[in-house]
Amino acid sequence: MRRGTRRGRCAALLTAAVAVSLGAAGCTAGPGAQDDGRASTAPVPERSHSAAPASGPVLAVKVDNVRAARPQTGLEDADVVYAEPVEAGLSRLMAIYATELPESVGPVRSARESDLELLGQFDRPVLAFSGAQSKLLPIIDKAPLRAEPASEDSDAYVRAGDRQAPHNLYLRPDELLGKPSGAAALTTGFTYGKAPAGGRAESSHTVRYPSASFAFTWSDSRDRWLVSMDGSPARTADGGRLAPATVVVQHVRVRESDFRDFRGSNSPYVESVGSGEAEVLRDGRVYDATWKRGAAEDGTTYTTGDGKPLNFAEGQVWVVFAGRS
Repeated sequence: MRRGTRRGRCAALLTAAVAVSLGAAGCTAGPGAQDDGRASTAPVPERSHSAAPASGPVLAVKVDNVRAARPQTGLEDADVVYAEPVEAGLSRLMAIYATELPESVGPVRSARESDLELLGQFDRPVLAFSGAQSKLLPIIDKAPLRAEPASEDSDAYVRAGDRQAPHNLYLRPDELLGKPSGAAALTTGFTYGKAPAGGRAESSHTVRYPSASFAFTWSDSRDRWLVSMDGSPARTADGGRLAPATVVVQHVRVRESDFRDFRGSNSPYVESVGSGEAEVLRDGRVYDATWKRGAAEDGTTYTTGDGKPLNFAEGQVWVVFAGRS
C-alpha cells in the first residue's frame, strides 16, 4: 500500500536527570532479580492511530542494545521499536517517536546503511545517532532525512557520568523537536483494529540471532507481551517491563553491506523492501502473515492468508527483523 502524502538546555541538568533515571533502574532490577511480569500493573494508555494531520516529522533514534547499555531510557514511549541484526551477531534498536517525546532516550549508538531504506517510509524523519562509518556519512547526508549526529556543540546530547563510553550517550528529544508530530506522521502502513479470526494460542515466542535473542511472553494481567533480551527481563529505567501490544517477527533477507566496523566485521544490510513471511503476535495469539513493501517510500502491509489486512492491537509495536533461509 502506498503511503499517504509525505510530509540549549543546560547539560548539567540533563546529566542529573539521566543519572536519576539510571540509578532508579539499578536499584530495582539487578541481575537475577525475580520477576512475575507485574512490576508495573497499571493500565497502559492507548495510542490513537486516527489523528489530525502530522505537525512535523517522526524522530528516529538508534539505541544501543548490548548488556552494558541496559536498562535503556525512553523505549517505553516509542510508537514503534525496530530490532535489527548488526555486527558479531548482536542486535541494535531503532525507536520511532511521533505521539510522545520522552525526556531522555539512550544510550544512543551509530547508524547503519539499511537504516536509510527503513526510514524512507517517513517524510524527512529526524535521525538521531552517535555517528557512522566515515564512508557512510556522505550517503546519510544525501538521504531524504534530517541527520542529527552527536557533536560537541549540540545541546541535544549529553554523556552520563555513571556509565562508560560508548554506552553513556543520551538524547534530549525536545532539543530536536519542540513537540510530538502526531500519529499521522507514522506512515508505516500498519493497520489497527479487531483481531482476525484464527491464529494459535502461544504464551511465549523467541527470536534468536547468532549472539543475541528476544523473547516475548504474554501477560494476561497487562494484556501485553513482556520483553526479555538475551535471557533477561527487559526493563525500563524505573524498573518496569518493556511491554508492547503487538510484536511482528518479520523474515527478511540479510546480506552483507558495503561497510565494515572498526574491527573489520561486515555490517549486515537488512532488506526491508520486498515481501516475505511474518508472525504477528497480539492478544496472546500468533498469526501467520505475509508482509509486502513495494518501495522505500512505502509503508509495510501485513495480510492474512486470505489477503485481508492483519490488524495490530492499539499500542506500541515491536518489529524484529529475522534473517530468512
